[in-house]
Amino acid sequence: MAHKWIPTKFKGIRYREHLSRMHGRQRDRYFNVRFRVAGASVNEGYGWASEGMSASKAALLVVELKDELRTGKGTGKLSDRRKAKQAEIEKVEQAEILEKQKAITYKQFFYEHYLPTIMGKKTTTLAREKSLHKLWILPVLGSLPITDIRELNILKVKRGMEKKNLAPRTIQYAFTCIQMAISYAIKSGYYSTVNPVIALPKNSKPKFDNRKTRFFSHEDAFNLLEKLELRSKQVHDMTLLSLHCGLRFGEIASLKWGDIDLVHGFITLRDTKSGNDRTVTMTSEVSGLFEGGSGGHSALVFPCRTGKPQRMLSRTFARTVDELGFNDGVEANDRKQRLTFHSCRHTCASWLVMAGVPLYTVQKILGHSTIAMTERYAHLAPKEFKAAANLMEQGIAESRTKREERDIKVVSIGGDVQ
Repeated sequence: MAHKWIPTKFKGIRYREHLSRMHGRQRDRYFNVRFRVAGASVNEGYGWASEGMSASKAALLVVELKDELRTGKGTGKLSDRRKAKQAEIEKVEQAEILEKQKAITYKQFFYEHYLPTIMGKKTTTLAREKSLHKLWILPVLGSLPITDIRELNILKVKRGMEKKNLAPRTIQYAFTCIQMAISYAIKSGYYSTVNPVIALPKNSKPKFDNRKTRFFSHEDAFNLLEKLELRSKQVHDMTLLSLHCGLRFGEIASLKWGDIDLVHGFITLRDTKSGNDRTVTMTSEVSGLFEGGSGGHSALVFPCRTGKPQRMLSRTFARTVDELGFNDGVEANDRKQRLTFHSCRHTCASWLVMAGVPLYTVQKILGHSTIAMTERYAHLAPKEFKAAANLMEQGIAESRTKREERDIKVVSIGGDVQ
């Protein structure tokens, strides 16, 4: 608590002393001012002596503030003057920040602001983004002020990648990387117009269709697994798992023993590409792979030699596919026709549809985010389409028969049957 108010020799100015806090050899003093002018009353604290306030300084301020109040240039309150001064300081500081933001280059923003926010991404995803920026994006956009980047600059990145014959899918991913970085720039106040990647005309964006059309026949899959079993049990087991359950390589690489439930016969996939967990049922062959083996609840099922998750599949798979001649006559860059490990997942979906499994069920097994992704397998179910057409024809025929019977009954009651 402070002492009572003590008047000074200046009219309307008083102070009170702090009970414990000292200012030099004296107790610290808090100054208060009261005055009335032009029909308005002011009563407010001006501050502590330790903060630079004194009775004489307060008296000078009173003269200025009374004049402001009298002439209508101010409220007569020191607190309002201080707020206005602070607002002006903040305005200047904000202007300085904006100038700095205008001057920051795309490269600076990427490394100093955006990159730290994405360090939690998967190792492979992060490495891909950094690589695309280093090789293709920063050489074009790096030195430009981020606020100056427009659609023409993005297209320049595209032209550079096309000259090196990079795949449209790679160019599209580079576009996505730029879009995400500039979206963060917009969110953090470094970019104020529409994201230039979004603003690009549709016909200027890379077009690609990497959807695989080929898949392993049952006979080809048998031969492939037979060869792989002689060369690498791990690659064999991973291939069988993808063929029978439709798992992606990343899902297999991150699979842990605790995710496998042999009692109920299913596998739980954590943090999948769609962002959700997914459960798949094991076939008897897949279940047999895991019987009697376990490395602990949190241990990886298919670790690399260092015990960490695999980042890429062993070359054993690709060499075996080539030796069996599955890709003979197929161009190396033909992603739709060339059989790869991902073709095992595509094969699983194809086998399911050919067996008559509904597309909705296939969607849930494969973990497709939309049914549209699964509908590309619809052509593999001609029997289902024929059955649907037959059911429709049957319904039409039944409706026609009922109508004819009703017409005959009506005519018969009228007595005009010929």
